[in-house]
Amino acid sequence: MKPDSIFSKAYNPKPLGNSSVLVTGGAGFIGSNIVTYLLEHGVGKVRVLDNLSNGFRRNLDPFMDHPAFEFMEGDITNPDDCARACAGMDVLTHQAALGSVPRSIKNPVATSDANTTGYLNVLIAARDAGIKRIVYASSSSVYGDNTDSPKVEERTGNPLSPYAVSKITNELYASVFAMHYQMELIGLRYFNVYGPNQDPNGPYAAAIPLFMNALMFGKQAIIYGDGEQTRDFTFVENAVQANILALFTENKEALNKVYNVAVGESISVNKLYETLAGSTGSSLQPVYYPERKGDIRNSLADISKAKKLLGYDPRYFLKDGLQITVDWFRNAFTHA
Repeated sequence: MKPDSIFSKAYNPKPLGNSSVLVTGGAGFIGSNIVTYLLEHGVGKVRVLDNLSNGFRRNLDPFMDHPAFEFMEGDITNPDDCARACAGMDVLTHQAALGSVPRSIKNPVATSDANTTGYLNVLIAARDAGIKRIVYASSSSVYGDNTDSPKVEERTGNPLSPYAVSKITNELYASVFAMHYQMELIGLRYFNVYGPNQDPNGPYAAAIPLFMNALMFGKQAIIYGDGEQTRDFTFVENAVQANILALFTENKEALNKVYNVAVGESISVNKLYETLAGSTGSSLQPVYYPERKGDIRNSLADISKAKKLLGYDPRYFLKDGLQITVDWFRNAFTHA
């Protein structure tokens, strides 16, 4: 299956032609995949707000001449940019953020500025523009030191990083805005999302693109800790599906809640690397570094709530998702 065919299935039962959707962070990894889905399925208008600090214009280049697409360069930490972006839009999916637990530990102020103040700016601009429905990216990091497995939405733990604090704060603000301004906010707790358009460069890149970068260029990959920590890796198409369902759900019981977005299967980081190495024909062994501060040891999601209330039904499990991802990276590196 080619990477550009992953969005062939429509998740919203009604046509999208009358809808205008604002995607903050739309030049980034998850955001650009959401944009791809929306335009492939005939949405009336997509506007992207992105400052291009973590996103890339190349992710949006295929759409720059699309009649239903508008790119607005701007920053969520600037209230005026948020107000301009929200004007005239129907619904909003908020993907703009400064990711990475290690980065947040190194620079908590930058994380707070983007993920807390920026998020609040977006909520206020949406409120003032009359946007009622907002879907926002939360994170599995909110589970912190909770050792339950699988993770259930109603039981979180103490946060282990400033990044986790910022995402918990997002959820709290959502609850307050729903209470006082009659807005409909849905939070999506992403579990280790991976797939096409994910950046392998920079000091805070995620595990799968880092592994792929190393394997494709014959370098040793780095694993932090003993590699036996487990993750519920989630192919990006599943995250896009959750966003579309949340943006357009008509189920009143689904509103003003947070949901795990994952597939409900876990794998160790060692096994993940072994799988990717096998897919690329590499015999290189990884090198092990000390465990990083703030990392959760084991992460597995219970996705029954999203299934029940949103109709979420992940199509891509790890085997197929990794193969598509390997093919995408191979193609990207070949044409770089």
